[in-house]
Amino acid sequence: MAVPTDRPAAAPARRDERAARTLVTRFLGYATLVFFGLVFLYPFVIQIGNSLKTESDAAANPLSPFPDPLSLAGFERIFAGTNFPLWLGNSLLVTVLVTLGRVFFDSLAGYALARLRFRGRGGLFAAIIAVLAVPGVVLLIPKFLVLNQLGIYNSYAGLVVPLLADAAGVFIMKQFFESIPVSVEEAARIDGASIFRTFWSVVLPMAKPALITLTILSFQGSWNEFPHSLVSVQDPDLFTLPRGLADLVSGSLGSGTQYPLKLGAALLATIPVAILFVVFQRYFVRDANDGSDKG
Repeated sequence: MAVPTDRPAAAPARRDERAARTLVTRFLGYATLVFFGLVFLYPFVIQIGNSLKTESDAAANPLSPFPDPLSLAGFERIFAGTNFPLWLGNSLLVTVLVTLGRVFFDSLAGYALARLRFRGRGGLFAAIIAVLAVPGVVLLIPKFLVLNQLGIYNSYAGLVVPLLADAAGVFIMKQFFESIPVSVEEAARIDGASIFRTFWSVVLPMAKPALITLTILSFQGSWNEFPHSLVSVQDPDLFTLPRGLADLVSGSLGSGTQYPLKLGAALLATIPVAILFVVFQRYFVRDANDGSDKG
């Protein structure tokens, strides 16, 4: 005689229990992400709120994100009472030149280290990696001495030239070029293309994900560059946005907190980088094998 069993009934119960446990775990995970997301965004909300306040309201309630009353006086003072337009123009000029230079020179150096065989290549790459471990503040005084000796101190050249290449960009491009099969370059070489022609016409178009990543990093880095401007220029007409904002924060406009003006200027300074990230965010993290897949 068969013995009754409850296994068929127990299996759905276990599935329901696992489903409920998964749902609770997922809810807790999303709740944690939302919490830390709000914590991360709160300072930006405070920045926006205070930039739209009056001077007295911002001084009395600096942590409140709600302006009472709403005021654009801070933004009016930014453009009428400071050199913000000049700083913005200088930053745009320096950032565009530095970004173009880094994309070009870092790509050239990365391709040379990835494909060309020459004596000392390993030592040169090791030196580039070592540069990444050196704190930037250590190089400030040597930078000043070099700029002064070259005669480009306190000039646009002093702002741009030392930043035209960086070790991180060379490393990124070298790693990407090494992921591209050598076979994709053989046809060009058989047709008589030079090394530069092969690099420019064959390999570089395949490196679009790495180039976009390098462009974003270079734009952000040069746009926010502050220590370099401290040792390269002293003329107020050559100040970039970070240097100008530091001048505002130090109290160059007189007494008072002036939160709407300072935070409004900082808010405007973040907009170009934010737009760049929103437009190119889907390219920012991309599998390095994309280049070889296209080949």
